[in-house]
Amino acid sequence: MIEELVAAGVALGSVGAVYVMAAARVVKQYERGVVLRLGKLRSEVRGPGFTMIVPFVDRLQKVNMQIVTMPVPGQEGITRDNVTVRVDAVVYFKVVSAADAVIRVEDYRFAVAQMAQTSLRSIIGKSELDDLLSNREKLNQGLELMIDSPAVEWGVSIDRVEIKDVSLPETMKRSMARQAEADRERRARVINADAELQASKKLAEAAGVMSDQPAALQLRLLQTVVAVAAEKNSTLVLPFPVELLRFLERAQQPAPRAQEQPSLPSPELFAQLQKLLSQPQQQLSEAKERSAEPSSESPSESSHESSSEPERSVPSAPSMAEQSLREQLPPVPEPFDLDTGESKSGQV
Repeated sequence: MIEELVAAGVALGSVGAVYVMAAARVVKQYERGVVLRLGKLRSEVRGPGFTMIVPFVDRLQKVNMQIVTMPVPGQEGITRDNVTVRVDAVVYFKVVSAADAVIRVEDYRFAVAQMAQTSLRSIIGKSELDDLLSNREKLNQGLELMIDSPAVEWGVSIDRVEIKDVSLPETMKRSMARQAEADRERRARVINADAELQASKKLAEAAGVMSDQPAALQLRLLQTVVAVAAEKNSTLVLPFPVELLRFLERAQQPAPRAQEQPSLPSPELFAQLQKLLSQPQQQLSEAKERSAEPSSESPSESSHESSSEPERSVPSAPSMAEQSLREQLPPVPEPFDLDTGESKSGQV
């Protein structure tokens, strides 16, 4: 009898131990337990720690309440300005309602991943390339709102969404590189021009000071020579006035030859020549008139007058003044016959 009681107690203890082992559950601190009894949701969500369920009746499902980092695969799309890009993103979310995450959606992780991909493609189509590259914060907020709206019903809260990488075609990269290079070149030229303007103002002020004191220019020249000679080289550079170089260059250039033209005598020379040529003709005409008049005087008087006065003769040769004037005149070219090709030396 006693042995039967002992055997019954041992069997009852074994059954109790098996029951406890089957009913005991441990929920971790970052988890929550959702109990389904015969397929029906229990309103009580089991917290972290040790808990018991009815074996073969209850089913405990643990839900992780930590923030989940989910990478979104790269999505290719065409922006509003017709540029093909590939965008990668990262979604940070967590479960705020364990019961809704188990009951309302089959797999909340897969659902969030698919919603993130579709929202990312939609954002790419609504945005321009410059917004994707420079205005990512605004796009992140819009993408977060697009994913968070349906995820609230699943008991999931979207913490944040970040666009990780934007891949561009090689042609677009080269175009952007040329644009950036041109922008940098423009800035460099503007800065250089501003520096030249400031330097010119300072040099103008220095020139005004040196013009008042000529010795300052000599001192500046000596400082330049000392600075050049301090480099331990055998070349000495001395400034040379540019005006002097220009003067020497103009002196070396040959003067333009004027076209050689025969020098014509002045009008005064022509007047003197005409006057000298007209004097022998006047003398000849006076002699003819005298010979034609009848002599009223006696032959003795006429012979006496003729003996007393020298006989006036018409000059046959030109005078010295006439010869000098003719030498100053340019030579008269001989007439040329176009038909025979010979000069007419005897014709005037």
